Amino acid sequence: MKVFVTGANGFVGSYIVAQLLADGHEVFASSRTGDLSSFNTNKNYRFIQVDFSDPFSLHDAFEFVQPDIVVHSGAMSRPDDCEIKQSDAFDTNVFGTVQLLLNAEAYKSFFIFLSTDFIFDGEKGMYKEEDKPAPVSYYGKTKMDAEEAVMEYRHGWAIVRTSFVYGKPLYGRGNFITMIADKIRTKQPFNVVNDQLRTPTYVSDLANGIAAIVKQRTGGVFNIAGKNILTPFEMAQRVAESLGISDHLIRPVTKDELKELAQRPLKGGLDINKAISDLKYEPVSFDEGLRATLR
Repeated sequence: MKVFVTGANGFVGSYIVAQLLADGHEVFASSRTGDLSSFNTNKNYRFIQVDFSDPFSLHDAFEFVQPDIVVHSGAMSRPDDCEIKQSDAFDTNVFGTVQLLLNAEAYKSFFIFLSTDFIFDGEKGMYKEEDKPAPVSYYGKTKMDAEEAVMEYRHGWAIVRTSFVYGKPLYGRGNFITMIADKIRTKQPFNVVNDQLRTPTYVSDLANGIAAIVKQRTGGVFNIAGKNILTPFEMAQRVAESLGISDHLIRPVTKDELKELAQRPLKGGLDINKAISDLKYEPVSFDEGLRATLR
C-alpha cells in the first residue's frame, strides 16, 4: 500500500516510517524541512518536502502520491510553545489537519491521526477511548479540535492517542528521557515534576501499534501507550538507576514550583485494554524500553 506520512523528520514520524518500510509498504515521507533520514537506499521510500498547512503544495503532493493511507504524525507538540504562539499552533494542528483531510478525501484514503492524553483535564487519569475530552492547555485544545475534524471524515479513519513518548532518536532532536540522561551524566542541576502521572510510551511500541492499524485498516479511537504509570521524576530516577549514577542533581518539584507556562493534566495516562484486545498490542515495560533507549 502507498502510505503518506507527515512529520517524517520528527522523533515519532521517523519510527513510523521505519516500521512501515519494514512491513513492505510504499512510504512517501513528508516534512517541511529537507530529508534527514538514511532510508533513501530503500526502494520503497520516497521523500517529499511539503508544508501540510500549505493547501497548494499539499494538493500537488497528494496528486503525485494518491495515497491509500495517510498517517498524520506531524504537529506542533510542545505545550508551552503552543501557549505562546497560539496562531501558529492552530494553523499547524487544526488547519493543517483539515487540509490533509480535504486532500485525502479526493482519493478516499484511510486517515490515521496521532493525538495525545493532553486532550483530557487530568482529574480522573487512565482515560479510556470513550471518555470526554476537556483540555487544560491550548495544545490540548488544538488536538481535540483536530480529532473532531477527523471524526467527520467519510472514508475511514483512526485516532491514536498516546502519552509521553520516549526512546532513542533515529535522528534529530531528543526527548525527555535522552535529555534527562544527559543531565544526569554531566551532573547538571535540573528540576523534574513529581505530581503528574503519565503512561510513558516506548516509541517502537507506538510505531508498531500504528502499523497494525495500517495493516488492518481498523477504524475508531485507540489508546496506544505504555503499561506503567509513573511521574516524570520517577522516570528520571529510573534513568539514574540504569546509568548507575546516584550523585546526580535531579530534584523533584511540584507543578506549582515548576511554573510551566501551559497547564498539564495532573492525572494523565491511558487505558490500553482496547488496543491489546483489538490490535494485539503488546507494549514493553518502562524498564525494558529504558534499557533499549540508553543502550
